[in-house]
Amino acid sequence: MRTVTGIFDTYSDGQAAVRALENANVPRDQISLVSRDDDGTLRDGDGAVDGAETGAGLGALAGGAGGLLAGLGMLSIPGVGPVVAAGWLASTITGLAAGAVAGGAAGGIIGALTDAGVPEEEAHVYAESLRRGGTLVTARVEDAMAPTAARILDEAKRVDWSLRRREYAESGWSNFDENLPYDPAPGRYQGSDLTGRL
Repeated sequence: MRTVTGIFDTYSDGQAAVRALENANVPRDQISLVSRDDDGTLRDGDGAVDGAETGAGLGALAGGAGGLLAGLGMLSIPGVGPVVAAGWLASTITGLAAGAVAGGAAGGIIGALTDAGVPEEEAHVYAESLRRGGTLVTARVEDAMAPTAARILDEAKRVDWSLRRREYAESGWSNFDENLPYDPAPGRYQGSDLTGRL
């Protein structure tokens, strides 16, 4: 199995990537979406749902009946803040947080991504992009399916993580630090022309 990952500047681009992966027969339980939800409201072309609502309410907003997006729920990630999330990565993050509370495993979003096979350098960029308002989509696929999954994420406008890292570094950033307070101003990088390979 390989983990194919992409960060998107908009929720709608991440949503399109999830739908395209599902249409390519990637099993729903192998896809995950995590997106910032600063004001407790998930916004989409269909309107908005209050952050207190979860599950079917968010799912109906996020993409109609069925699919991974129907399972969106709310959680908070240290250093990132409130997010809507669905899929295996959300479950992993929740499990890591529960383990940390019990004195066991720790690692937050970086630990969840690296445990799934994402290189640590990339994981830091993905976590920082989430903090800054991005949407993260991941898919665990068989090796033979990895090129197709990567193409799907590219077509959905995923950001080139290495160019994004360079952009962050120019402002003095070096790595994601979950102990720093997050900046609740999303969309800082929307409209950037950093789509491409991962």
